[in-house]
Amino acid sequence: MSEKRPLSLQSSRTRQRLPTLAEVLARRTLPPVDLYCFYLYLQREAAEDALDFWLDVQQHENLCRAYFKDLRKSGKSVKEDWPQYYAEALERGSIYNKINGINEQSADTGIPSRRGPDSSWDHQSRVESPDAAYSTMSHAPSPVPAAATASGAPLAAPRFPGDPDYLAQQTRAERKSILAKRGSVAPTVISRSAAITRTDLIASAERIYARYLLPGSEKEIYLPGPLRIHSFPVSSSTLPHPQDTEQQRALARIPDMFHAQKEYVFRTMEADIFPRFLRAKAFGNLTPISVLVRLSLGLLALWAALATAFSFIFLDVGRAKRCWVIVPFAVAVLLLMSHQYELDPILVLLAQSETTPFRLIRIREHYVHRLLLQRALSVLLLVVLITAALTVLFVFVPGHRL
Repeated sequence: MSEKRPLSLQSSRTRQRLPTLAEVLARRTLPPVDLYCFYLYLQREAAEDALDFWLDVQQHENLCRAYFKDLRKSGKSVKEDWPQYYAEALERGSIYNKINGINEQSADTGIPSRRGPDSSWDHQSRVESPDAAYSTMSHAPSPVPAAATASGAPLAAPRFPGDPDYLAQQTRAERKSILAKRGSVAPTVISRSAAITRTDLIASAERIYARYLLPGSEKEIYLPGPLRIHSFPVSSSTLPHPQDTEQQRALARIPDMFHAQKEYVFRTMEADIFPRFLRAKAFGNLTPISVLVRLSLGLLALWAALATAFSFIFLDVGRAKRCWVIVPFAVAVLLLMSHQYELDPILVLLAQSETTPFRLIRIREHYVHRLLLQRALSVLLLVVLITAALTVLFVFVPGHRL
């Protein structure tokens, strides 16, 4: 198999093509194809929960990276500080192995990790995150879910204090209420005024689970069966007891807990809604409501133009005065063509694009601006031809006074 090359991310100044989803999420694009416009488009399509999930998992992974970087700065090794995670990362692989020193330690000791140099996690493309860190995205098959063992046999569902299967006196509804409350009040960014702890990592993961993966939650996202997490494995209130092997194993999976789900959401957006977003923003500059308003006004203007033109004919008005019908015809055709192509050529010439109905943003992405200009000039040419044809038709028709 050929080695997978990292995805090349270019800035808007050098890019001579439409941006990729990775570049939009990395904030390497400019309006109208930047992350802000993408989020507004997702809101319009009622699909923003997927992007919210991706961004929150991105923040969780950045928090985990900061934890491992702080650990290395303190002079401690992961093997000494967190032996359970060390063993898990050696066996299953981890997206943090390049920064937590596990690859270096395993190379020094001659112990091969289960995911070797050819693993999909080691050749993932790097994408800048909103806070100038980076995230990893792979277009390879998703990693093995945490609920599966190396041989494919399922593990028992991890226990946590409060789970109905662990404490019978607490109901599932109570657990959902507790998780939902934590998910609503927990901050997206945990303060760095103190060193990041494992409890911080658990709290971050618990918030993501409560907001997006807990059945019945307000922002629950769809995931296929193998990627669903049916219960949160640990509690953020207290760390598991060192002798509780099962809980320690569950804690060790917290850093990589949502990576497979994040990749699935990324691929889903990339295949479905992102191409529609590009079509809407790179080949048009209007929102659906604005398009419908232009259709209504265009039909009204066309009625006014036809009424004026027929009035001139049946009043036997001179041809010189009849030329004034060009004005209502031009307005009507321009509005109708704007509806047809979802593009207002006048706004394009002013380098403006709609974000929400009748709210404009300046077009700054060079390649997109060029595409819109070409399309706007074609629409204007069509408007001129149709307007000229209608004007000539009604100007040179013989008049007949009724």
